Amino acid sequence: MARTYSDLLQEVKGSVQLVTLENLKSRMDSGEELTLVDVREKDEWRQGFIPGALHLPRGFLEMQVESRLPNKQETIILYCAAGIRSAFAAKVLGDMGYANVESVNPGYGGWKDKGFPIEEPIRLSEPQLERYSRHILLPEVGEKGQKKLLESRVLLLGAGGLGSPAALYLAAAGVGRLGIVDNDVVDVSNLQRQIMHGEDRVGVPKVESALKTLSNLNPDIEIVPFQDRLTSENVDRIFDHGWDVVVDGLDNFPTRYLVNDASVFKNVPVVHGSIFRFDGQVTTFWPQKGPCYRCLYPEPPPAHLAPSCAEAGVLGILPGVIGTIQATEAIKILLGIGDPLVGRLLTYDSLKMVFRTLKLRRDPTCPVCGDEPTITEYIDYEGFCSR
Repeated sequence: MARTYSDLLQEVKGSVQLVTLENLKSRMDSGEELTLVDVREKDEWRQGFIPGALHLPRGFLEMQVESRLPNKQETIILYCAAGIRSAFAAKVLGDMGYANVESVNPGYGGWKDKGFPIEEPIRLSEPQLERYSRHILLPEVGEKGQKKLLESRVLLLGAGGLGSPAALYLAAAGVGRLGIVDNDVVDVSNLQRQIMHGEDRVGVPKVESALKTLSNLNPDIEIVPFQDRLTSENVDRIFDHGWDVVVDGLDNFPTRYLVNDASVFKNVPVVHGSIFRFDGQVTTFWPQKGPCYRCLYPEPPPAHLAPSCAEAGVLGILPGVIGTIQATEAIKILLGIGDPLVGRLLTYDSLKMVFRTLKLRRDPTCPVCGDEPTITEYIDYEGFCSR
């Protein structure tokens, strides 16, 4: 005999553990370890949700649950609008091997009517929802993460080979405020690798060219140009804008040491990148979490061992690879996801197409980040690097 929908619903409700709204509220207030999952659709979620809930729409449940909820022994409590979809969802999870699954009956509507606490999600505009839709689909980002990016501030040191791809991708990702430091002008020889600039910008300051390119790419964001060469005299003025991350695309040692010391003094993470001919490297120097630049390079190498790109040449695509990795690191830090390259140096050999990771250790005797620092203010960096 064929079963009706009502028969099926009663059968499902009889086979899953149901929890009342009052019981759920009491357990949440007591601090019980549980994972609360909202299985409503996205438009319902945007109207509000129970605080602390994970959003996993019923339509994607079977597809996403094992990656979102890998521990099949944890206590999982599902809710929807009225307790029907969550009951069916609980039955599915039980069939998939989840051992402790409960369904709230009734659902969010009853919770709200009782005056229990609710939370409203971050609200993006319709154009923003469309622009960042592929980010929002990622559980690790979502609307909350995108809003965080829009409120973030990143300082890019250099608008050249490394700064160009990093700035383009950070702007496209919606990082709300990008500061760019560069005192150079666009030269024809830059166009082989510095993709933020074009033929019509030759002779134009790079920060001005960057402003035009990035503003056209994403009108959501603010570009703060600094047409300066970073020095001990202006580093505080430039750094004291509340930057969350610094992306280092510099090509000279005095300024790298200056940036390192400033980042330690101000406790700001620096995503460092460098390139040479066919090779590149990236690491993240995060004060109080890992080593600093001086731990890696206590002294600058002799000039003949570290020629510039203008002297040694560089494969045009190489800064694209390294700069994009730097942008990835910055995004991870801003969102608080993944495993940044703190204490690790990623090297790239483009000819052999090989990536390697080397472990870096903090030097307890480091003069800046060590246990007893001896450098507590800015020094003569040109003199230090010319010894």
